Amino acid sequence: MTTTQSAPPAATHSSAPQSLGAIVVLFTRQSWAGLRVLLGLTLLLGVIYPLVVTGIGQVAFPWQADGSLLTSTGAHANSPTDAKVIGSALIGQAFTGPQWFQPRPSGAGDGYDTLASAGSNLGPNSPDLLKQVTERRQQVAADNGVDPSAVPPDALTASASGLDPDISPANAKLQTARVAAARGLPVDKVTAAVEDATTGRTVGLLGEPRVNVLRLNLALETMTS
Repeated sequence: MTTTQSAPPAATHSSAPQSLGAIVVLFTRQSWAGLRVLLGLTLLLGVIYPLVVTGIGQVAFPWQADGSLLTSTGAHANSPTDAKVIGSALIGQAFTGPQWFQPRPSGAGDGYDTLASAGSNLGPNSPDLLKQVTERRQQVAADNGVDPSAVPPDALTASASGLDPDISPANAKLQTARVAAARGLPVDKVTAAVEDATTGRTVGLLGEPRVNVLRLNLALETMTS
């Protein structure tokens, strides 16, 4: 008869609870490590990186970095305090009178308000949006002496920012005869100005061809019949 021996029970290891002092030391070390990471990243990303990017922008692209400001002659300005600054090539603004090309409608505040940049936030089924589009279509058609069906979409709807500085070539073409008549200029001459102010797709792929309204209106000021 054989007897078997059972294995001895496994030894249990009990860890003594850490003392309050050890917990405080551990917490202090971890907190200090986290604080150093926070301070380092704040310095790197909150101070050094912005200064480097700003410096590169001011050296390589000073006009763009300062807001793409234009004077009444169409020249670049690098300071908003320049008395000759009349706008930015990046921000739409209102023009009054038939002698000017008109930008897209704006839903920013009372219109082209840079402190209230936003769209109308009206959905495609909104009766308010439908009413706005219908009224704009009739107004634009009447102002330019065309059939309402000829009015392009960007003359009827505001951009998401309400500050779009550009219009489509179709929108500019629609307004050409009105502007030429108001200024006493040949239509062909104004059409050529529109073509000169037209920019193609970015790198040939991105976006759509567009016409900068401010640049175009400034070009008109230098034209004579």
